[in-house]
Amino acid sequence: MASVSAKDTRQQAERQAREDLRRVWEPISEAEFGFAEARHLLWRAGFGGTPGQIAAVAGLGPERAVDYLLESPDVRDESPAADEFDRNIMRPYIQQEEQMAAQARRTRDEDTLARLRAMRQQAQGQDRRQMREIQRWWLRRMIETPRPLEEKMTLFWHGHFATSYRTIEDSYHMYMQNQRFRKHALGSYKQLMREIIRDPAMLAYLDNNDSRKGSPNENLARELMELFSMGVGTYSERDIKEGARALTGYTFRDDEFVFDRENHDGGRKRIFGRTANFDGDGFVDGILAQRATGDFITRKLYEFFVGDLPEDMRDASPAVDSVLGKMRLTFVRSGYAMKPLLRELLLSRHFYSEDVRGQRIKSPTELVVGGVRELRTPVRDLSALLDAMDLMGQSLFFPPSVAGWPGGRTWINTSTMFVRQNTLAFLLTGRRPGGADALADRQPYEPGPIMDQLRTALGDGDDQHIVESVLTYTLGRQPTHAMDALRGPLAGRGGARDGEALRDMLLLVTAMPEYQLC
Repeated sequence: MASVSAKDTRQQAERQAREDLRRVWEPISEAEFGFAEARHLLWRAGFGGTPGQIAAVAGLGPERAVDYLLESPDVRDESPAADEFDRNIMRPYIQQEEQMAAQARRTRDEDTLARLRAMRQQAQGQDRRQMREIQRWWLRRMIETPRPLEEKMTLFWHGHFATSYRTIEDSYHMYMQNQRFRKHALGSYKQLMREIIRDPAMLAYLDNNDSRKGSPNENLARELMELFSMGVGTYSERDIKEGARALTGYTFRDDEFVFDRENHDGGRKRIFGRTANFDGDGFVDGILAQRATGDFITRKLYEFFVGDLPEDMRDASPAVDSVLGKMRLTFVRSGYAMKPLLRELLLSRHFYSEDVRGQRIKSPTELVVGGVRELRTPVRDLSALLDAMDLMGQSLFFPPSVAGWPGGRTWINTSTMFVRQNTLAFLLTGRRPGGADALADRQPYEPGPIMDQLRTALGDGDDQHIVESVLTYTLGRQPTHAMDALRGPLAGRGGARDGEALRDMLLLVTAMPEYQLC
């Protein structure tokens, strides 16, 4: 009887384990979706929110809240006017200039060649200034957008299909690529893959504009598989060489993609075990047909929205393994559409579990944009914020390599923590490490509106309750050491009604290690 009982117990445990794994992908219920869950959703699927916004999202319930984020509201587009950025700064020479340069080289006319070089250098300086304007435009857009998930996914694709202005040196091409990522932010990965092999910035970055029949450049073909779709060790050297042949003739002139048929290798190629006259689209279709692609992209999305994964996936927990399997199935069955996958992920119990909430390190962009959006501070100086983000390790449009930003724990070290704390202090007070900003007095931070929203969302009460509410709102938790530290600013200074005391309390909160997490 004892052996039968042990067998029954084991079978019961196995059934329970299977049930637990099934439940991790189930949608969270209305009853389980409150202020803390809505806060978590707004941080991971955007850049945080005020207490009023969090309470409003909580009131929608999980399905309506996620659908609201996925289905962008019908508002005006924040894109610059057609003539706000100059597409012609880095234009190629016109025919007359080409002839002038050729004639000068033939006759060794150094004065003319010097004038042409000076023109080019002047254009390069102007283009660098425009790149800075585009950086400011995107940072402001992320701060002000009513479509935070769209901008968050634009940021994801920028890090995934990483392209740096440092190599491109054409600001308008970087702007065009950014708009391409936004267009497909919540759309089709398949379509984005087809467009990225036609993107002037990417073609220049990976030298495909110089790839031609008989002399294919392998850079784009290699990174298309290794970093953009399948991962290391999932393809052969032959796949790279044949894929490069398929991409010959994919180039651009000025701002437009050009398929140079004369320089395209139209011969038969063998890629992933199949032989055909593959072109670039055929190569992409072959990539999308590989199981490795669904695995690789869903893992990257999981790490971006949920949490870190072990280097060896055999070390992943059964729950994580189950979720990744469900994500891949949804992604592939939908034809690589983003919305069905994100909808299921952002509604899943796993996404809201204690093991997930408050465990991701905020990127510099999330820290800065989220700080302004969550605390409603003055923006103060976009250039100063961009400089701070650079010091923290993330300069928009300047990823360190084609692999993008490593992220995770690499965001945090003794140097970046110092900059992180100073940046939030600058937003809250206008003070820089070297002294106060000249506009600090004209742009004071007023915590009153945020605190009023917090009282409405979480109830009014004594100073202890206000401290607890502030921690729930800013950290998503109430660590004991934080409770003790925050009582000081309120004591003897008018308590929770004193604006300066509340600001000092937020200064302490934003300097805490827990504030670096979301």
